[in-house]
This record gives sequence, structure tokens and C-alpha cells, in this order.
Amino acid sequence: MKKTLLPLLMLLVSLCTMAQQLPTSPNYQANDRFEQLGTTLPTPNTYRTASGAPGKEYWQQRADYDIKAELDDDNRRIIGTETITFFNQSPDDLKYIWMQLDQNLFKNDGIAARSRTGTVNQKGMNADQLQEMNSARGATLDPKIEYGYKITSVKDKTGKALPFTINGTMMRIDLPLVLKTGTAFVFSVDWNYNITEYYGRSGFEYFPKDGNANYFIAHWFPRLAPYDDVNGWNHKQFLGQGEFALIFGNYKVAITVPSDHVVAASGECQNYAQVLTATQKQRLKQAETSKTPVMIVTQAEAEKAEKRENKNPGKKTWIYKADNVRDFAFASSRKFIWDAMQSDVYKSGRKIWCMSVYPKEGNPLWEQYSTRAVAHTLKSYGARTFEYPYPVAISCHSVAGGGMEYPMISFNGGRPEEDGTYTEATKYGMIGVIIHEVGHNFFPMIVNSDERQWAWMDEGLNTFCQYLAEKEWDYNFPTRRGEPNQITEYMSSDKSVLSPIMASAENVIGLGPNAYGKPATALNILRETVMGRELFDHAFKEYATRWRFKSPTPADFFRTMEDASGVDLDWFWKGWFYGTEPVDQDLVTVDWFSIDTQNPAIEKEIARKEDARKKTTMSKIQDAKTKGETVVAQDSTMADFYNRYDPFKVTDADKQKYEQYLATLSDNERQLIQANTNFYTLSIKNKGGVPMPVIVKMGFEDGTDSVAVYPAEIWRFNDVQINKVISTKKKVVQWTLDPYQQIADIDTENNSFPRIAQPTRFQIFKQQQQKKAPNPMQMQGAGGGKISTDPKN
Repeated sequence: MKKTLLPLLMLLVSLCTMAQQLPTSPNYQANDRFEQLGTTLPTPNTYRTASGAPGKEYWQQRADYDIKAELDDDNRRIIGTETITFFNQSPDDLKYIWMQLDQNLFKNDGIAARSRTGTVNQKGMNADQLQEMNSARGATLDPKIEYGYKITSVKDKTGKALPFTINGTMMRIDLPLVLKTGTAFVFSVDWNYNITEYYGRSGFEYFPKDGNANYFIAHWFPRLAPYDDVNGWNHKQFLGQGEFALIFGNYKVAITVPSDHVVAASGECQNYAQVLTATQKQRLKQAETSKTPVMIVTQAEAEKAEKRENKNPGKKTWIYKADNVRDFAFASSRKFIWDAMQSDVYKSGRKIWCMSVYPKEGNPLWEQYSTRAVAHTLKSYGARTFEYPYPVAISCHSVAGGGMEYPMISFNGGRPEEDGTYTEATKYGMIGVIIHEVGHNFFPMIVNSDERQWAWMDEGLNTFCQYLAEKEWDYNFPTRRGEPNQITEYMSSDKSVLSPIMASAENVIGLGPNAYGKPATALNILRETVMGRELFDHAFKEYATRWRFKSPTPADFFRTMEDASGVDLDWFWKGWFYGTEPVDQDLVTVDWFSIDTQNPAIEKEIARKEDARKKTTMSKIQDAKTKGETVVAQDSTMADFYNRYDPFKVTDADKQKYEQYLATLSDNERQLIQANTNFYTLSIKNKGGVPMPVIVKMGFEDGTDSVAVYPAEIWRFNDVQINKVISTKKKVVQWTLDPYQQIADIDTENNSFPRIAQPTRFQIFKQQQQKKAPNPMQMQGAGGGKISTDPKN
């Protein structure tokens, strides 16, 4: 209801009081949401500065690898030997070194197996399910096969055996002499292991129809664990969820496979001349200048290789070189189709090989989209971080869903139906996962964060960049993560399933929303609502550039974003990264005030309308039907002055009094009165707990609208409830908080005043046998062969 303030002086005093919201107010509630993170972050030092940049004495370790390995296709084994040169670039002397044995995840007596929890379903479980309940290895692994590493030799460069101790997925090697700072140690390890079925990160996929397997080989060799200024040795056990913490080095890798296999790997192949046919080499030369992907191995050639007409194909060794990488992975199969092009995605003119390898089961989607998606990813990510420094980026088609990343190569899902048709979700899911996994080259393959501890530092930042790259691919791309309204369901979940973003990767319950969706959304909100695109983009690029080929911590990210933008974001990190509270703003009430102008022509007309409104009751409406039957109506002598008197008529005395009043006002006070401004006091509660900017949409009486944005600091004196005065010349008939879904508010029903009822929809259905419905392409009769990409079809 509209309220009139009398007189003007009262209005001015009231507005000043509400605007100040002094801490001495009885409504004041002390809170620390806008205090600095302070000791929550580590103390800056000469290695990592208070600005978030690497310090003048920043250091990191390095390990170079010379690996010779064979893929035993018949027995599905890897047999390898490696010579490692470990450079101690720390200021510390080391008595031993730690190596990672991630394949030991699949040992039955490992910590991952013994720490699994669950219950038996009393309604029934099959043998595979029961096995999986009792094993970290999963139901797909053959119980008769022993998995995990067999370490057959650990020697120094002279061939002398080195003592070593295996602890789960870690191995300690004791050094014969203390490794002094600035020196290197050369040693070798021989090993072998049985390859698991593909479990999302590595393994093989078997195709019963043709009897072949695709191999995706990763975390396949014993690798140096990091030793850094933050943790010392990082020897956290690999439990399967938290990914990898690694150090940079140079790799030379010789991979021996059946001679009819095609190999794709991290780095550049050094011996194409020996492993490719003349035709393949000619096609590769053509791809150097082609604007579209060129087939190096065609589908017809791959299908011929599948038949294995030569039962004893012999062996080939593919030699790869990869410099300044933190890991090495490869894929191998006789089923692989291979396409490639050299893409000049950067203004520097430097060309980068963009490649894809995939079996026929991936077509027609893969030959149409994969390599182009690789090139697009390098361009999009490079624009907001740095130019991709490596010579090649490869997308490899793995099992139907999901994906996994390694330097210069990624294993990506997305498979059409057997008839060549596919759903829209399959198409965009495939493009999305390629963008995501290729994008991981930037985070964490180059900006080398510790995935084993901080999953969000690679997954969250990468998902945010993926969200932007998807929109640059197609304006209407059905993005899954990044928009604020896509995380509200998770943020409104029961607290028992919520973890702070800052939780350790192995301890997070909902890794997808926690490490991917929520941090990506937080960055999007920072960019669009809190900081603005210009400030955010500059700061994000500064972070990526500062920590390129280095190993940042969360504090380095937080500090750099503030340092490069000049925006205090500690309140944001607290709410979004350290807490689990949701965002829920409640527009409780709106009080409407207008100035008493004391102009009789205005005020008496307002009073007349209000008097008429009050008199318009149901009784009056009914009585009006008998108005002519009253005494006064039938006998005019019963009427006097007051039957004719108009109390709302403007008199000469009223006008004179108003003129005298105006003479007492200043020019500013006169302008305020003549503006005929409406003042509204909005009472807003922070029901969720996380303070966020207050975004208010005003719907005016004339059908127009306007949006006002107030920074999150509006909550700094009271984080529970605030009052905000908004003035408008037009009358507001509808108020809405967060009208464009910018802050991830979990409850939009309390965002409007007056309240707008939201319908709850329900279905009328009968239970029936569910069967897989044909996809739209199948219903249109588009099955089989290559699908037309003409938008008219």
C-alpha cells in the first residue's frame, strides 16, 4: 500500500537513516562474511607471493623418461622398461624418491578395495554385482587374472639393484647417496601388467563381432611423484576418483605393437617414414595445407585390417618424442580410422596438428565433427589463456560415454547407433566431451594443478572454458554446466551429500556437480555479474599466463584473480568454495512511499480518490440501488450546506498557504517535490546464507520495466536481512529478484512481490512396458550409411 511521508524533512531524514544502516542499529547482526580470508590461505613466501604470482625463488622438480614398451595384443599385457633422470631442483637434499604405481588400484588387497562401502540388496543381486561390491576392480575384471604392476627390476645407472618398498599405489626407492640440491639421479625400472577393460581412464575395449580390441593406455608406467614447496612428497594413494599429481619432463617413448595397428600418442612421432605406407605419408603431406581433415587411414582400410587376413602380422615400433609434458599416454588398434589437418588457429601463424582416431563404430559423427572440434577448442581456450604450445592435439574415440585427458591426446566417448543414426544428445555430448578433454591440455596439463587434491582446479576451470567454447561453437548449444540455474538442484540438496568445493578430490560425494558444475558456475557468475567480463577475462588470462608450466595452488588462483582485477573477492571464495550454503534471496515485503507535496491541487485530488476507494464497499454498492428512496433524496428541505460541501475543493486559502510553503524551500527541495517521485523500501532476506549481488527488476504500470543491480557488499553490515530504498518516477506494479537467473537462487517462488503463483505440473499415466524409443533420425528414415549434414534435411 502507498504511504505518504509528511513533511519533506521527515522523508530526507528517513532516507539518510535507511541508507546508512549503522552498526549501532538494533537490527545489526555481526558477521564475518566480508572479512578477509587471512590465515585461511597459506602465508606468502619467496616461492609463492601474496599477489598470487610465483615468487622469485619458485622451484619445481623435473623428470625425463626414456621408455621402451610392448603391447602384447594376444595376452593384453604391457611389458616395459624405463630409464629416468630425476633432477632435484628443490633446495632440499633427498634420501629417497617416491613413484606412483596407479595400476595397483586394481589389486584385490589394495586400499581402494578395502575401503569400499555398500550393502547387499535383499531383493537380489547377480554375480557381477556381488563381485563388484567386494572389489575395487569392478565387475568387468576377470577374477582369474592378477592385475597391478609386477616390478621386476629397479637399478641405478651402473646396473646395481636399488632397494624399494611398495605401499599400495606408491613405491619408495631408497637412494644409495643423498641426492643434493641441483644434482640428478639416473635409474631404471622394468615392469609389466595385465591391461584392464576400459574403466573410464584407461584399458581396452573388445569388439566381439570382429574379435579386435582398441587400447587406451594411460597411467601405465611407474611415474615420479611431485615433491614441492607445499606438500613435500605428494604420496597420496590413488583411490580412483582423485586424478593425478605430476611433474614436467621430456619423454622419448618407443612403442612396439602389431604391425597392422595404428598408434596415436602424446608428442610427435619420430619415425612416420618407417611405420606409414607411402600412401599414408602422401596423405599426411596433403593434410599439412588442407583446411579440412584429410583421411590418413580410411574406413575401408581400417575395416580391411579388422579382418586380420595376415594371421602373423609381425611387429612395428612407433617412436614418439614429447617435451615439457607431465605425462604420456597412447592408443593403439588395427580398427582405427585416422584423419588430420594442420590448423593455424592463432595469429602467430604457427600451425598445430589436429587429429582424430576412431573405429568405424564412431562414424558418421567422428569424421564429421571430431577434428574440427579439436581445432575449435585450441582457438577458444587460447583466446582466454595462452597459445597452445604443443605441436599436436589428438582426439581418440573410446567407449561410448565419458572421456579422459592426457598431454596432447584424449580418450572421448560419443557413439551413434549401429545404423549410423544418433540423437541430438549423442551429437552434442560427443562435441562437448571432445572440447572438455582437449581443453584439459590447458588445465591441468600446462597449468599443472594437483588433481589428486584439488579436483576443481582442473575440472572446474576447464568446465567453465568448455561452457564458453560450446557457446562459440553453436549459440544454441545445449550446455550442461555453467549456467547458474543448472546448479540450483545440487545446491538445494540435503547437506549430507554436499561437500565444499575445497574438499579433497577423493572425499567428494558428488564429484560431477561439486568439482565440475559448481566451480564452473561460480566463475560464470564472477564474469557476468560480480566482476564483469573485462575485469574477469584479464584476471583469468593473467592467472593462466603466470602459472603456465608451473604448479599453482588454490591460494594462487584466488590471489591472482583479485590482484589482476582490483576486486575484493574473499567473500565470494568463502561462500562458494569453502562453504556448502546455497543462494536464496527472499523478497519479503515492499513498502511504497511518495512525497507529500503539500500542493493542494495534487494532494486533495489524491485524497478524493482515496476517500472514494474507502467508501466503495459491498454495502455501498448494494445501497446505491435504493439511493432515491432516502429521506434527503425525497425531501430537499432536509439538505443543507454539508450536503453540497466538497472538502476536496481547492480554495484560495489553500493556494496561498502553498505559495508561502514553497518560498521556504531551496531549489533542490523544490525539484524533489516537482519530480513526483515514488519511493519503495524493499525488505530482503538472505535465507540461503551466501551473500550475492541483489538484482531487482521493476515492472512499471505502463508496461515497461527496468533492472537495478546492487553489489554483494550490500549485505556487509547485516547478512540476514536488509532494507533497500529504490526511487522511481513511474509506479511499480511488480518486483522480481534475480529476473535473469544470474546468481543460482535455489527458490524463485519467493523472488517476486506481489507473489506470483507457480503451478506444479503432474502427469496422468498408466504403467506400461518400457522399450527404447527410436531416435528422431530413425523415425525420419535416415538410418544407414553416412547421414546428410545438409541443414534442410
